[in-house]
Amino acid sequence: PQSKKGLNKTMKKYLTYTEEEVLEAVKQNGDALRYVKNQNEKICLEAVKENGYALQFVKNQNEKICLEAVKKNGYALKYVKNQNEEICLEAVKEDGLALQYVENYYQSVADITNEEDYNSLKKAN
Repeated sequence: PQSKKGLNKTMKKYLTYTEEEVLEAVKQNGDALRYVKNQNEKICLEAVKENGYALQFVKNQNEKICLEAVKKNGYALKYVKNQNEEICLEAVKEDGLALQYVENYYQSVADITNEEDYNSLKKAN
């Protein structure tokens, strides 16, 4: 495994590589997605499966990519552009503290959390 320090210099070369080479790079380090100009769903899915936070580098989010990201790391909900109930529920299941990034009230999300915590967080936002 490569250190994060060497990521910038090393991963920039993947900009012009084949899809297979880019896939291998994001499977090893999802953050490499930040350097991928020609993203597609397959590449983005592999990146967020490795690191949910890679969602922040996805140019064209869709529900499938967002779900994978929050299943890996609930806090990735912070980067979801179009939240829905299923995405929010999966994020909070993965990490209850992701509740702070839920933008709308969803009964299913409230049901798996402490109602008091849910309501106080919603009032604060």
